[in-house]
Amino acid sequence: MIIIRNLGLTNWKNVFYEMNKFTKKRNFFSKDEIWFVEHFPIFTVGQKLNIKKINIKTNIPYEHTNRGGEITYHGPGQQIIYLLINIKNKKIKPSFFITLIENIVIKTFNFFSIKSYKKKFFPGIYINKKKVCSIGLRIINGCTLHGLSINVDMNLSPFNLIFPCGDKFIKMTQLKDYSSNISFVKLKNIFLYYFTKFFNIKKIKYKGIRKMNLF
Repeated sequence: MIIIRNLGLTNWKNVFYEMNKFTKKRNFFSKDEIWFVEHFPIFTVGQKLNIKKINIKTNIPYEHTNRGGEITYHGPGQQIIYLLINIKNKKIKPSFFITLIENIVIKTFNFFSIKSYKKKFFPGIYINKKKVCSIGLRIINGCTLHGLSINVDMNLSPFNLIFPCGDKFIKMTQLKDYSSNISFVKLKNIFLYYFTKFFNIKKIKYKGIRKMNLF
């Protein structure tokens, strides 16, 4: 069984705290969870980059986080999916877990007739040589936290202030530029459908939200 929570538009710091607390407290019997959320504008800095070296001329705050990777931007219109999964119980290696997530995202985009692909050595999903989905994880005691962000319908301009994921050649894009059939509800439904299918999950429990209709 997996528990699904839809947290809406909320402060990054609060979710970061709760996510880490949840992960450190969980045990063998704890249920896996997926949290769907949007964040108020913020830059987050991963463990590969020294936050003291950042000099961004903007009023948007930036915070250090314990996920992998370098710097990225979160803001309204971006679907963030936090994956709180015990991969140790499932006997899944971290690299293979990332591969599975990438495949799920590609399948999800295919549902909307959007062709996307992954790049070797560069986690994430791309459309027409532009990045649309970023992936950054941390693993504590065999359990994942953090997850992925999908640009749906947002202001992309803050990405121009940074090198997303530490790559100065990366350009960002969003799903609304490729399909008018995209909505957050549809995106979550289709992602969950493929996630439960890939991981052979038979039961879903919804906390704080009404049940989503999986096709």
